[in-house]
Amino acid sequence: MANNRAHKKQATQGPSANKKGGSGQVRIIAGQWRSRKLPIHDLEGLRPTTDRVRETLFNWLASDIAHARVLDCFGGSGALALESLSRYASFAKIIELQRSAAQQLKDNLKTLKCDHAEVVNADTLSVLQNGCDKGFDIVFIDPPFRQGLAEKTIQLLDTKGWLNRDALIYVEIESELTQLAIPASWQPLKEKTAGQVSYRLYQYQIEVQPTNGETHAIAD
Repeated sequence: MANNRAHKKQATQGPSANKKGGSGQVRIIAGQWRSRKLPIHDLEGLRPTTDRVRETLFNWLASDIAHARVLDCFGGSGALALESLSRYASFAKIIELQRSAAQQLKDNLKTLKCDHAEVVNADTLSVLQNGCDKGFDIVFIDPPFRQGLAEKTIQLLDTKGWLNRDALIYVEIESELTQLAIPASWQPLKEKTAGQVSYRLYQYQIEVQPTNGETHAIAD
């Protein structure tokens, strides 16, 4: 399957970042590590997400991020998970295939003296296929573009027990991808487009099976 080699990092890079190879920086916007800049590996294919998109996302999540269990399915620079931890998420699991990027994530967590996060250096779909023992409250899906990974990731999250009740799921995809298969249990909450990027927020609602066999989602 396609891997994270072309993974677009959730990063804001400073002037010192190189276009190919070398290193860049990720800046944390708010929270306990506000304005901290951390090094990232500037891998080929890196396409930074703008500050404006990240600020919008975390405005959406403002009342839900504290004490949440967070899953970052395609870690890259780790900016989404680090931003969540800075805003007092209780735990973050970050999946990243590229070894150098995963090691940099571990180093950055050590720099921040953060011991309530886990970096998994592995293929995302393989990890999700195995399921988990404890679900997550906030999930970030921001895969490499044009590799068909978004829908596969969504399906595995929905069927393998990764989502807690009322979990919030952020999906970032290429704007030309107008058709995206979303489970009936995922209620759309927000959607915006910025240039070549479409980003959306959903809420997972556990389905129940009534005695007549019809399926209904539990309302908030």
